[in-house]
Amino acid sequence: MLSRREMLMASVALGAARTASAAGKMTLAIHQNTSAGAGYRGSLEGWARAGVTYVEITNTLLDLFLKTDSLAAARRVLTDLALTPVSGACGVPGLWEPNPGRAAALDQFRARCEMFATLGLTRIYAPTATTATFTADDYTAAAANMRQVGDIAKQFGMIAMVEAVRASTFISTLPTLLKVTRAAAHPNVAPLVDCYHFWSGLNKLEDLDQIRQREIGHVHFQDVPDMPRERLDNTTRIIPGDGVAPLTHILRTLADKGYAGPLSVELFLPRFQQGDPFEVAREIRQKAEGVMRRARVL
Repeated sequence: MLSRREMLMASVALGAARTASAAGKMTLAIHQNTSAGAGYRGSLEGWARAGVTYVEITNTLLDLFLKTDSLAAARRVLTDLALTPVSGACGVPGLWEPNPGRAAALDQFRARCEMFATLGLTRIYAPTATTATFTADDYTAAAANMRQVGDIAKQFGMIAMVEAVRASTFISTLPTLLKVTRAAAHPNVAPLVDCYHFWSGLNKLEDLDQIRQREIGHVHFQDVPDMPRERLDNTTRIIPGDGVAPLTHILRTLADKGYAGPLSVELFLPRFQQGDPFEVAREIRQKAEGVMRRARVL
């Protein structure tokens, strides 16, 4: 029979285990790029019918909606459907790397932050997409650029996130992304991990070990088919669970690093983008949640 002290210690250990387990849980979200053909309202309505409650907004669909309706109406779509917007693509290029258009980019970013904050968003991101040529000094400048972006995001209570894309000539890998965001050292700037860009690019699985506790701000969630990685592109992104990317390993590592946020499924194939958002979301839930269960993050 256990003593009272042993029972208390067991209870504390169980509570700690439950807390640790809860800390590693993640939520499924869908990025509006996945159902781009359905528009702002149509994508959200279809996903809500399929039981999806966390969504990622794109500037493209929102701007199209605002051509005929108001920002208040855009927010009502979210609230009426009981959806939680977890992040938004700002659609502003040239925020991170040195370039002649940065002043204008910062103005556009500020406007987008104000707009997204009105929708209830607290996270906004921009990719590192560029094909220009850079020097070692440009990475020092990039840290300063990130601090500027972070200062703007802070004014609106937002976190600005940096997404490394595989084709970027500036920041395409997780180690570089972590190095520059750490040099920026801004509380309102965080790295975004995209599973497609990570696995199809110049990264190694061991690079995930470099992540510090609670360092990652957001995750994009996709799989890739069994084909040479050199041939992968946006149109080869598939639903998590349908491909060969080591998603279970990636999710477990992220969980061990303290990430407990959304996994946002972002796809570009026409069969998804032009498909019925309800059916697409149903398929995504079935397959992606299976991967999440196997990784013990759901």
